[in-house]
Amino acid sequence: MLKVKIVSVQTPQAIRMVEKLAKEIWNEYYPPIIGQKQVDYMVKTFQSAVAIANQIFRENFIYYLMKKNEKYIGYVGVVPKKKNKELFLSKIYIKKSERGKGLGKKFLSFLKRTARRKSFKKITLYVNKDNFDAISAYQKMGFKKVRAMKKPIGQGFFLDDYIMSCPV
Repeated sequence: MLKVKIVSVQTPQAIRMVEKLAKEIWNEYYPPIIGQKQVDYMVKTFQSAVAIANQIFRENFIYYLMKKNEKYIGYVGVVPKKKNKELFLSKIYIKKSERGKGLGKKFLSFLKRTARRKSFKKITLYVNKDNFDAISAYQKMGFKKVRAMKKPIGQGFFLDDYIMSCPV
């Protein structure tokens, strides 16, 4: 029987598991979209254990890990934005071997329930303009493109993304 569990990330061990998953998932998915150099930079800068701990303990991020049959297979990172009554979905990543099985939808359903409990009105996210599979998946789950944005992230790299939003 398939057992999927979503657990909060708060311990150093859980933070290291997120870092491990980030390295694996980013390297299996993103090089064709943004190039290996940008992948290396983004994983080191935004997905290292130090960066994740800083995000959790200083920047109001909340991380969750997904376990399937006792193996970690993905994670999300969100930021509650009370002023805008929105939950910003900063990160949602699932291992390649587990994609296409409805697990992203499970994560988003969990986040929608969480957002409603906290009286948020929507979930927003950024998605790379060339990440056609993710854009399509988000649209199927009720997200709509709000606008395009291009934002420098250091070392000459940019986020070249769509901002998408979904009511909860």
